[in-house]
Amino acid sequence: MTYYLYHIPGKKIGVTRDLNKRVTQVQGYKPGEYEVLESSTDIDYISNREIELQKSFGYRKDIKLYKNLFKMKINVTEQTTTFPVKVTKLKEALENEPNLIWKTGFGKIALCPELTKWITTNAIESMYNSDRSYVYNKALWEAFTKINSLESLQQQFKPGTTEKINHHAARAFAHFDLIRAWAKERGLYKKGDSKTQYVKLQEEAGELAKALLNNDKPEIKDAIGDIVVVLTNLAYLEGITIEECIASAYIEIANRKGKMINGTFVKELEVHEEEIL
Repeated sequence: MTYYLYHIPGKKIGVTRDLNKRVTQVQGYKPGEYEVLESSTDIDYISNREIELQKSFGYRKDIKLYKNLFKMKINVTEQTTTFPVKVTKLKEALENEPNLIWKTGFGKIALCPELTKWITTNAIESMYNSDRSYVYNKALWEAFTKINSLESLQQQFKPGTTEKINHHAARAFAHFDLIRAWAKERGLYKKGDSKTQYVKLQEEAGELAKALLNNDKPEIKDAIGDIVVVLTNLAYLEGITIEECIASAYIEIANRKGKMINGTFVKELEVHEEEIL
């Protein structure tokens, strides 16, 4: 989907997916009376760029980013996720919100093109309101995990890397199981608790800081490994797995954009806000 950043000289700068409908039919400006400044398929970029140009041209800045104008109020119950749009309009509505994330009882869901296709194929019209549509959470979660499975992610890599990906992924996840087995054998889960593991985490973080200051590579390696062990056990004591935590974190950062500032990666919106200030 392409987003157009348009300029009506002396009036405004805006964003639309349909120039004819939004600018000509709704606002009354014919081609030639406005100009297209930029176009992009990246809604995050175009949303922030709109604010930047509004400021640059001296126009009043929009209160909300363009991408936030389409935030749907999704209703999640134990059994279903309901969208406030008709089944026939659901595909378009979801495509307008490529970074949509919500939580179900099974876990956090992050929208992607493949999941959008699954939802629009399996959505059911609400029997109480034809302007609403829903999917069942269990089926949604199974579809989401399948789409984001190792086999699916492999398709994003170049041919010839599959065996390498399988090998390293299998070893990584096996290590988490070994850590949990080790902890169980030593009674850590029965006698320990989350608070003691948190204290242990701070201790290991201190060891890492010391190793970094001394540029001691072997100690840095050991400290990072110890931190992963502690986090694996801390997650287990909280009734979750380290794998779930990693997957959840990756969902958050997968499409995040920004730039490096003073050695730290800063999210795109935070960068923009800092520049405005």
